Amino acid sequence: MWTEENNALYHKFEFADFSQAFAFMNRVAFAAEKMDHHPKWTNVYNTVEVWLNTHDAGDVVTEKDHSLSKQIDKIFAS
Repeated sequence: MWTEENNALYHKFEFADFSQAFAFMNRVAFAAEKMDHHPKWTNVYNTVEVWLNTHDAGDVVTEKDHSLSKQIDKIFAS
């Protein structure tokens, strides 16, 4: 579940292993590129943490962030 904190949407995703986490990041990267909206994220082994906000709007959460978060959720569910 996404939470809003420090002017960003945040979600921590966990996977069975590093390969699954990295594959998820690749799929998200393609979706983000299509939307021209890119996440801040970290990956440690099987965990991917994602923060979304809109730099052009002053580093606050906008509809672009909510749209990308929905796309990321769809990717995670697939």
